Amino acid sequence: MSHTNTLSGKIASLNDMQAAIGEKGVEEELSKEEFVELHGISSDIHSLSWLNTSICWQQSRLTWLREGDANSKYFHYVLSCRRRRNSLGSILVSALVVEGVQPVCQTVFSLFACHFQAHYMVRPTVDDFLFWGLSYDEGGGLLKPFSIEEVKTAIWDCDSF
Repeated sequence: MSHTNTLSGKIASLNDMQAAIGEKGVEEELSKEEFVELHGISSDIHSLSWLNTSICWQQSRLTWLREGDANSKYFHYVLSCRRRRNSLGSILVSALVVEGVQPVCQTVFSLFACHFQAHYMVRPTVDDFLFWGLSYDEGGGLLKPFSIEEVKTAIWDCDSF
């Protein structure tokens, strides 16, 4: 149990650090090192949160095995309710009720087979069009990272919506 308390404390301190860097970013422009640190903190928060969730799930399963599953009446009631909720006894297809395991299976399979079957469609082609190619420099320009000025310009050119 102390591990989850330690994880919760670490997550809380990382959240505080992230908030502090975020507040600094609002007031002034962050340096590259601060961006890297912010990314690392976000990554650490994500991995520690995932680990904390995993530990909590394991602890709940352990508690269930220790206390909950004593082959009790309640345990069998829960299982039978889940089985009834997950079962598919009959379905309605075109105003006809289909019942029974095998007929329901066949009906569901045929409905999905028809639904996901590929249909032939005539699609337009681009054989008759001439396309301009990009030069090496133009293609390289598509891969370069955005500059701060480009991002600011794009944001300021947006509507208030």
